[in-house]
Amino acid sequence: MPVSKEIVQDILKAIPARIRGPGGAVAVLSDGALVDQRVWGYADFNRRIPMTDDTLIPICSISKQMLCGLVADLEKNPTPKLAEKGDVKTQFEEKLKEILPELAKTGELKIDHLCNNRSGIRDYWAITLLWGAKPEDPYSIAEHNEKVLKTIKSTHFTPGTEYSYCNTNFNIVARVVEATTGESLSDLLNARIFGPAGMKTAQLGADTAKLPPPCVGYEGDEDRGYIPAENRIEWAGDAGIIASLGDMIAYESFLDRSLFDPNSWYRAIFKPTSFTDGVPSIYSQGLGHSQYGSVSGIGHGGALRGFRLYRAHVPEERLSVVAMFNHEADAATLVEHIIQTALALQKPPPPTLVDTSPTWPGIYLDDGTQLAVTIKNGKKGQIVVNYANYAEPVNLTDPERGESRAMVAVVDGDNLRIQRLKENRTLNAKRLKIGDTPVDNSAFTGDFYSEEIGSIFHCVDQGGLMFGTFEGFLGHSPAQFMRYLGGDVWALANPRGMDAKPPGDWTLVFHRDEKGAVVGVTIGCWLARKIEFVKK
Repeated sequence: MPVSKEIVQDILKAIPARIRGPGGAVAVLSDGALVDQRVWGYADFNRRIPMTDDTLIPICSISKQMLCGLVADLEKNPTPKLAEKGDVKTQFEEKLKEILPELAKTGELKIDHLCNNRSGIRDYWAITLLWGAKPEDPYSIAEHNEKVLKTIKSTHFTPGTEYSYCNTNFNIVARVVEATTGESLSDLLNARIFGPAGMKTAQLGADTAKLPPPCVGYEGDEDRGYIPAENRIEWAGDAGIIASLGDMIAYESFLDRSLFDPNSWYRAIFKPTSFTDGVPSIYSQGLGHSQYGSVSGIGHGGALRGFRLYRAHVPEERLSVVAMFNHEADAATLVEHIIQTALALQKPPPPTLVDTSPTWPGIYLDDGTQLAVTIKNGKKGQIVVNYANYAEPVNLTDPERGESRAMVAVVDGDNLRIQRLKENRTLNAKRLKIGDTPVDNSAFTGDFYSEEIGSIFHCVDQGGLMFGTFEGFLGHSPAQFMRYLGGDVWALANPRGMDAKPPGDWTLVFHRDEKGAVVGVTIGCWLARKIEFVKK
């Protein structure tokens, strides 16, 4: 049933005041047709150029689903050149082995693992800090990408068994497609995605330093002021597509029509799939599967410094929502609000409030990932978990057990167990404790080398304050603050990076020899775990 135009108009009318920032564009579609749209603010503050529905904006990681759609379309409708060589999927798999020869040795890695974020490959944008990059440094596909691919020699879990967000996956898929077809990603997207969808101005614009005018992305907020975001990275596959609100309206209408076409690429990729153990996954083919009250949604966000986007489709209601900002407001939360309000979905009843055990708060180290897990008290009857660089509230079902849509957590003294449902991983972590005597910084200082990624980590005591810096093929990184967590474990702050969202804190687990001297360190974040460094 189509949603009420009056209700949608009322929702959209309130958004500019709700989402204060330089500019934005939002659209709502029902049954494949535009119900209403709202565009406000400025594409360029300094030149006072208004945002319009024709303004081109980088859609960032929303590009991933279009790449997966392209792969599916090539498999269903191969070019004559591909058809001559046999099964297209087999050709893709063979090219993948050529690009990643070290991982090909096990025979476990498949193209679908990459498209489903289940490869276990580490995220290259996260690791750019370890290669010595500064946030505003350039990253060139021609100059740097081959070097990145050559460092991929292991995974941080067995392919197919878990989920971990990874831009590298889609970077690789795009290179596989180009090498197999002999065509550029840009030409393939134009012919097979943008053209059929009626996205008249959409294009692949890999260089974020050369976005088409007039749109400018902004960092900051109303209190501190907004400043133009400086981006100089190139990406093509994991992101890189630029589109207007008008293009995205055409795209949503196309997806709605495609649901009724059994041969469409959208029908081929929109259904959820499972991990190798049969457990259903809520991420597949560049699409996240989520729940909005009683209805299921499919969508994805996009982020680059100065930009935030989200699009979602509720197939059973044939409702689509797109939100595009040239600043860093939360587009996903806005889209969820629009869907729930437009469909008059009832909010779940408030949880029964349970007293929180005083055992919860602390910092724990998970044995399997070698990552720190921080637990804080939240609102009454709630704890807040920080593991993957964002705060996740968990409602308690009893004083020492909590549940959310994403996890089940149990604390038992100094032991913490968390089932990460989306990731299909169980964390078994022990509390880190800080002793009564001050930590000896000198025990940890020195230079450490990672042979796998070709990075040097410098751990420095600068007048009593600890810092970490890195050098590699991308240069010499800025100094990053370190803080002591307990035992031989430290955190290294990474609040800004080449990509958005940056890793946040890296966990550094130092290792000692039988004499007690530090000889190495394991460095990792949720996006890129267990990278080994040896003291030089």
